[in-house]
Amino acid sequence: MGVINLHERKDEHMDATDLLNEYRNWQRFSRQESLDREHRGAVRKLAQSGAMASRMAESYRSMASRGASESACYRTLFKRRMDEDTDLTCEGWLFVRRVLSEGGTTRVRATLLESFTLPSGTIAPGTLEPQGITLEIYDELLVSQNMQVGCRVDRRDDENDTRFLTFVDSVRGDLKAYL
Repeated sequence: MGVINLHERKDEHMDATDLLNEYRNWQRFSRQESLDREHRGAVRKLAQSGAMASRMAESYRSMASRGASESACYRTLFKRRMDEDTDLTCEGWLFVRRVLSEGGTTRVRATLLESFTLPSGTIAPGTLEPQGITLEIYDELLVSQNMQVGCRVDRRDDENDTRFLTFVDSVRGDLKAYL
């Protein structure tokens, strides 16, 4: 009969735990890289489309209407400043409450349910409190695009969250309980 060394079993367990933690971190970083690529591609596509703030505002009005009638939440990607040198793409679900246009400014009142950040990883609905946010839609001059005019959506009540891209074709109606 063999003798089992309990210290060896403990080391195997620790190695497996460390390995699983490394794997989970790799998954998190892999997801982050994927979201960063998707955000860059969507920003480029938006710039190439020549979309203006007025057209973007209409899109958000449509989201607000569908939100009111169907509790629709839309997938959104945005940049979050983590420190002086680092902006990371985050993912969430946006419930658009209303769109206000006044004096040449268009603001969107919405509720954000975050679903991925690098520090937290994947965030299940109901894990974090929903955030009431205000977005501002405006036109910007795209110097790198031969002086083309484009559109941008930034968070007005938190300067660390910028470049919101909300996808009208990625909708969920099952998040009302978490809003």
